[in-house]
Amino acid sequence: MVPATWGQVTRGCEMHCTQRLFLRCSVMLSAASLLSVGLLPGAADAVTTTADASSGVCGLDLGSVTAGGDHRSQRITAGSPPTRTNNRIVVPKLYDEPVRLSTSMFASLLSGDPLIEGHVIIGPTLARSDYAFSSDGTLDTASIRLTPIAGGHEDTVAFEESRYREGTAPRTTSYGLRSDGILVRQNNVIGNQWETTGLAPGFGLVKAMVLISKTRTYDTFLANTRGGTLLTIHIPTTSPMKPVAKRVRASTWQGFEFLIAQKCGNQGTLLLGIDKDTQSAFLYAVGHANGTTTVIHGLGRVPGAFNDPTYFRFTPLVDPLVGE
Repeated sequence: MVPATWGQVTRGCEMHCTQRLFLRCSVMLSAASLLSVGLLPGAADAVTTTADASSGVCGLDLGSVTAGGDHRSQRITAGSPPTRTNNRIVVPKLYDEPVRLSTSMFASLLSGDPLIEGHVIIGPTLARSDYAFSSDGTLDTASIRLTPIAGGHEDTVAFEESRYREGTAPRTTSYGLRSDGILVRQNNVIGNQWETTGLAPGFGLVKAMVLISKTRTYDTFLANTRGGTLLTIHIPTTSPMKPVAKRVRASTWQGFEFLIAQKCGNQGTLLLGIDKDTQSAFLYAVGHANGTTTVIHGLGRVPGAFNDPTYFRFTPLVDPLVGE
């Protein structure tokens, strides 16, 4: 076991963070396993039409944090019916305390080796989580970090991060939905410093939300509500923050606690909905989002039980999202 290495605790976090939260252990991974979770070049789907979803071309790399604190990965491939493969523990015992929420885990290269990093919320604490692998697939235990960023997240019920890298003005933006229905936007300034750039009320009925588009000028989420509505939330990057919600479907979408999305086709989205009550997951091929005219094809139930407490997506190295 390797003790966690903590970064500098930012102001306001001292009351919430304790060094007993996290322990680590070593694991060996093959290059094939890294490819299976999209951590090496070439793992991203190369597709051209949303029709590819029903023929099994599109897929996504589903991540989760288990009840034991492991990082799990599994490959979800579209088709009728969908398939679930490569179900494996990527890093065992990564967290010693329950992770309530996780952003996507982003793949990049550090001196040519795969680096995995993102943000998690544990109790009231937001922390950056990252680890790297050597070229032979061995986990570099010295690279494991859990760096506290800020406290005060006990009321956060949904959290995701948008990393726009395709243009000439890259940005990293996080969105946190509070239990009082206020959507909070923050932009990364440098390192672990974040600046609040917008607050928007009125989202108290939202149950889960997932990023489906990111551009230089806006981000778009697909969200479901407790009443069953499916809608898009279009958020321009300008200030003041003025999200625009548009209904996609009026009912039947209330069952999902987690929504996971991956680009499929030129402008489509592969959408996974996870129902924690029934421990089941259903896959959908979603056309380019355009209100109630949006085409949605149900691909069926994904085999197996989905009973981990927290789900997220392992992103590929190249990760365009153009669903709206």
